[in-house]
Amino acid sequence: MPVFAVTYVYSATSDQLNEIRPIHRQWLAGLLESGQLLASGPMVDNPEALLIFAADSASDLSQLLDNDPFDIAGFIGSRSVQQWNPVFGPFSSFS
Repeated sequence: MPVFAVTYVYSATSDQLNEIRPIHRQWLAGLLESGQLLASGPMVDNPEALLIFAADSASDLSQLLDNDPFDIAGFIGSRSVQQWNPVFGPFSSFS
């Protein structure tokens, strides 16, 4: 299954993100449990995040990401979805 690197650039303040973060993380936990989300986390000292997904297509993944509570709240200023070829490491078995 293809692997995708997703980057979020947040357009909200830390306080705004903190309000929604528990719901966002609960949503991500469900995706991790289903095997769709492989890894995720915020960048240090930047209002951004990196998420690694296994998905059938970029279009399917984009539709899924539209349901992220951060996106629904309008807190994601920009989102990038790029197919990634992990040659080495734990995610290489997905490609």
